[in-house]
Amino acid sequence: IGLSHNKFLAKMASDLEKPRGFSIVGKAETLEFLAAKPVGKIWGVGQVTQDKLARAGITMISQLQRMERNDLIARFGNFGNRLYYLSRGQDFRDVSTDEEDKSVSAETTFNEDISTFVALEPILWRLSQKVSRRAKASKLSGRTITLKLKTSNFQTRTRNVSQGQPTNLAHHIFDAARTLLQVECKGEAFRLIGVGISKLVEGQESETSGFDTHDVALTKAEQAIDKIRAKFGQDAVERGLALRPTSEFSKARKPKSPSGQQQ
Repeated sequence: IGLSHNKFLAKMASDLEKPRGFSIVGKAETLEFLAAKPVGKIWGVGQVTQDKLARAGITMISQLQRMERNDLIARFGNFGNRLYYLSRGQDFRDVSTDEEDKSVSAETTFNEDISTFVALEPILWRLSQKVSRRAKASKLSGRTITLKLKTSNFQTRTRNVSQGQPTNLAHHIFDAARTLLQVECKGEAFRLIGVGISKLVEGQESETSGFDTHDVALTKAEQAIDKIRAKFGQDAVERGLALRPTSEFSKARKPKSPSGQQQ
């Protein structure tokens, strides 16, 4: 969680103490806080821009703070204007709470990197349930399911699949994201996993909208579980996958491919 006097700095603060920390950047300390950061920490400065700044001898935000606005605009065009203000912690964007939801998502960052599918699978299931709860509460369904992963070297990877039928059911979200996860689990270590739905439409998914008889049964079961949780709390009932003990993560199990064969 990050707290500050504008959106840019609040986002920066939220990255400081992951996965479960809380950081505050006060207005009085803004310039000093930013000065010690590399230019890549500025919102919108990707690798290409970093390389361009580096060729100009600029690698730290403190250097931008010492430059005149007109000089930055002359060197970098309209983006120079943005560099001038953000390097000084000035972000004039409004915070709006009335915008329409474009997606519903959930993610988690690990204390230690995880590389095996069998360890990531139950985490993905819990996140799918969280997304499902949020979507149902807002009476929204989504046509596209997205899997997000961040590697141990901080490279973000997103994969998505679109379906004809919009969904907000946990088992539909999980099944689609699980297939995407299987493809990505090739021994690489990940520090973050997330899942979400987008291309949202209003409305709940009916219990008869399943793809086959088995899916309809799963949908009815999920909706029955929702009613139990609404009455007795979220921990009243749980799918066995979410209760898988940590000891199982180390077992030599391989994920199934989408065709059902062992990889």
